[in-house]
Amino acid sequence: MNATKRPLFKHIRDHDALFKELGSIRNQFVAGLGLGDYAFHKTPKLINENGARLSIEPERSIVLDSYRAATGFKSVLSRSLSGFHVIEKSDIGFRYPTAALAGNDAPYIKRFRSEYFHRTDEARDICRPINLSFGIKSRGKADNREEYEVWLPESSIKRDPAPLLIDKYGHDLPSSVLEFAREEPLVHGWMGVKRCAFEGIFIDPHNMGDLVISIALSLDAYNIGAKPDLSYSDVTKSSLAYGGAELEWEVLGYYCPIGEEPNHDQIWQAINHAIESLCAPLEDAYQHNLVQCNESKTERILAAISDIGNTPKDIQQFNLKPWEFLQTESEYRRKPKDVRRSVNLLGRLNRLFYNPENPLPSLRELHYIAALPFQKHA
Repeated sequence: MNATKRPLFKHIRDHDALFKELGSIRNQFVAGLGLGDYAFHKTPKLINENGARLSIEPERSIVLDSYRAATGFKSVLSRSLSGFHVIEKSDIGFRYPTAALAGNDAPYIKRFRSEYFHRTDEARDICRPINLSFGIKSRGKADNREEYEVWLPESSIKRDPAPLLIDKYGHDLPSSVLEFAREEPLVHGWMGVKRCAFEGIFIDPHNMGDLVISIALSLDAYNIGAKPDLSYSDVTKSSLAYGGAELEWEVLGYYCPIGEEPNHDQIWQAINHAIESLCAPLEDAYQHNLVQCNESKTERILAAISDIGNTPKDIQQFNLKPWEFLQTESEYRRKPKDVRRSVNLLGRLNRLFYNPENPLPSLRELHYIAALPFQKHA
C-alpha cells in the first residue's frame, strides 16, 4: 500500500494538520454519498440519570489471538453491514507505548501514552516519543466508559495535570476524577502498540433516521512487558509477558442535515445502535480466533504484571515515573550486576516493539492485512 493511498501519513508528526485533513476527507466522502447538506458534530456529552454531563467514549472491541487473524476486516464490514462505507484515503497508523499508572485497586484507570517515531535518517527500529497524553478512564470494557484525556507538553510532564483537565472539560469534570488526577503517577507496567486505523460511515435510516454516524476503526497489535521496568523476567525468560491483538471501533461523532437539532436521546440512541451493529458481523467472522476478555488494554497490562508474580510492594520499590522513559538514561537506575552502569530505559521500551522473538508488525503490514479480502475460517 503506497503513500498515495495513505495521504494522511505525511502529517504523522503533526496532530493539528492530521485531524484537519482527516475531517476534510471525511466531509468530502459524505458529500459524495449525496449528503452534501449534512454537517458534522462531535460526540456530545452524555447526560446521566442524575443530570451529570460526562465525557464518554462510545466504543467496542474484540480481542484476537493474533493480529493476522483480523485479515480482511474492512471487507467484512463493507459486505456484511448494509449502510457501512469505508472512507477512502482515511488510513493512518501509529506506534506508541502505554504505561498503566494506576493499579487494580484504583477506582479508575490512569494511563500515560506517547506516540513513537524514528528520527530522520535513523534506523527504523529505533523510536522516540512525541505527542504525550495523560488519560483517565472508568474501568473495564463496559458500555459508554467515561474518558478524560489531555495532551501534555514534554517540558511540564512532571506537573500536576489537573489544570489541563479543568481547562478542557470545565464543569463536566467529576470531582472524583479531578482528585484521582492529582495523585502522583506510578508506573505499574508497559505495553507497546502498533495500530492501523481508518474511518467509516454508517447510514441506517430505519433505525437512526437522518443521523449518520462517523466511526473510527483500528487494528492494534501489542506486546506487554513482563516487569514494570521492562527488564528480563526469569518467569517468562523474556522481557515480554505476552502479546495479542485487538480490533476496535469507536464513534467519533455524527452528521445530520444542516439546521436540524436532534435531541440528546435521539443522538445517543443512534450512537449506541451504530456501535452494536458492528459487533455481530465481526464476532461472526472471527469467532474461531476470539479471546474472551472484559479488560481494557490498560487493565491487561496490570493483569500481565500480576500474573507473573509482581506484587504492589515490588512496584512501590521500583518507584518508576512515566517521564523516565522519555530519557535514554536515568541517574537513579543502575544495572544490578554493575552499579557503575546506568540503565538504558529507551532501549528497554524499544524492545516492546522490536523484540527478536516477538516483534510487532510494521504499520504497512497491518494496513495490508486490513485491506485483504476476507476468507472465512474453515
